[in-house]
Amino acid sequence: MENLTPKIEQAVLVVDVVESTRLLEHAEDDHIDRWRRLVDYVEEKIVPVHGGKFVKSTGDGFLLAFPDCKSALDAAFLIQQESSRANAKVCAERQILLRMGIEFCSVFIDKNDFYGRGVMRAVRLMTLAGPGEIVVSAGVRDRLVPSLDANIYDLGDCYLKHVQAPVRAYRVGPPGPHPKIDVGFSVGELLPTIAVIPFSDRSVGSDHGVVGEILADELINALSVSAELNVISRLSTTIFRDRGAGHYKIASYLNAHYILSGAYRISNGTLALEIELAESKSGQVVWTDRLSDPLAGLLSHDSEVVNRVIAAVRKAIIVREVRRARSRPLPNVESYTLLVSSINLMHRLSRESFNDAYRLLETLIERASRQATPYAWLANWYVLKVQQGWSDNREKDGKLALECTRRALEADPHSSLAHTIDGFVHTNLLRRLDTGLECYERALENNPNEALAWLLKGTLHAFMGQGLKAVDETQKALRLTPLDPHRYFYDSLAATACLSAHQYENAELLAIRSLNTNRVHTSTLRVLASSQWLQGKHDEARESAQRLMRLEPSLTVSGWLARSPSAAHEIGSEWAMVLRQVGIPE
Repeated sequence: MENLTPKIEQAVLVVDVVESTRLLEHAEDDHIDRWRRLVDYVEEKIVPVHGGKFVKSTGDGFLLAFPDCKSALDAAFLIQQESSRANAKVCAERQILLRMGIEFCSVFIDKNDFYGRGVMRAVRLMTLAGPGEIVVSAGVRDRLVPSLDANIYDLGDCYLKHVQAPVRAYRVGPPGPHPKIDVGFSVGELLPTIAVIPFSDRSVGSDHGVVGEILADELINALSVSAELNVISRLSTTIFRDRGAGHYKIASYLNAHYILSGAYRISNGTLALEIELAESKSGQVVWTDRLSDPLAGLLSHDSEVVNRVIAAVRKAIIVREVRRARSRPLPNVESYTLLVSSINLMHRLSRESFNDAYRLLETLIERASRQATPYAWLANWYVLKVQQGWSDNREKDGKLALECTRRALEADPHSSLAHTIDGFVHTNLLRRLDTGLECYERALENNPNEALAWLLKGTLHAFMGQGLKAVDETQKALRLTPLDPHRYFYDSLAATACLSAHQYENAELLAIRSLNTNRVHTSTLRVLASSQWLQGKHDEARESAQRLMRLEPSLTVSGWLARSPSAAHEIGSEWAMVLRQVGIPE
């Protein structure tokens, strides 16, 4: 071990040729020649551009390492593209098809190899991939921005060879069209604070100094609509431009937990941006990137560069806070870390993470008993617990959730989040839809852009069979949350609205999109099975119902009716009949 470097964190990318033995037996010389050309291209043209290292060749594959997950994934996409380009010139039997696995882990390095458990996990993840596929771990997925970095499909808990516990895995593909941010909703309390420093101009002989101010303005405006962050005003940060002040000094003036800064160059109408996000106390860089965009795009309403930076910053902070919460004793964890981490872990909907979320929220409430936000999110936790079929006593959990929202509203009667979750409890646990509607309307009076209130209000109308109204309100919520870290939840309830409106094709598409990023949300599978059956896709509907029953073996139609807010309405009877038809027991 004395010749090994200390452990460092790397994104390990393992690449393997599918059916390499058959290819060698079929035409050995030709296969080796084409394989070597591909390996050389990867080593010379792809790896260096993404700051990676070509660790070693394995004969029918190779091992690469990169400083971050985004670089590893971008390289993987380019390798697949080059492989596809080369395959287009040969017949199907001779094509070299690749499968890949990516893990983010701590590794030991020597001159010729990487060592560590994470390297073996990357190899095991690769075995889950089919020809042309890339499979990543939950740790990698958490560092990616869905739809911007990649299209992500949740494979659920998978069992890997020589790994005792199941591992959550995801299949990833190149991203599609990028969503745009239109408007947003107000920030809450107990959130990490970020300061955006105007960017420095490094252009030669430039008269574009104002661009740094414009860019900072656009980022501040976009970040300010985030529900996960508090943002320092631009007038407070502009004095630090080009002063060379360190992160700690800036933080001491602005009381910020994170600093977003960078520099840019303008050449031939193109803006080239170097940007980094650093934790202010330690000065450690938690995310960095280089981006370019036509200068005219910066001045548009929906700048691609701004949208990409916002999504990456939000994701990097969430990953950082979850790691902090899980790696340090709770008494030493900051309150904002507890809140951000609990919300994220709650929505993973694995039992372990879900229980961790409860533990974090309880600790936060002990520390901030007069704050509305922790109580509201704990009430939300109880609703999700019942919805997932994890509650042993639905009535007791309903009372506990109601007590949480009561305390939240006592702490802040004007909290739109507290009113929203109060409506969620009354609608989904107590089945008092009239009271739930009043709660959502009060939330929207306090904040007309409270996306969660629009979403849940729309779902309430879906339960009442008012489908068109439900679709209108849930679509408004989707427009407010194009890059939300928990977008699966919004897509799922929007699918319920479409099902109520008898828009079965749209319901199926939204449910599939939701399940692609979180396949263990049981209510989404109910919507998917129902929408497929009502389109006449009976075999697919039965298969979706079987997936649902594997996740919730105790599910029955009568049990679902006992807890569904739709049970007292005609639409509930319609949905129950479909559940019987797809194979859910009575």
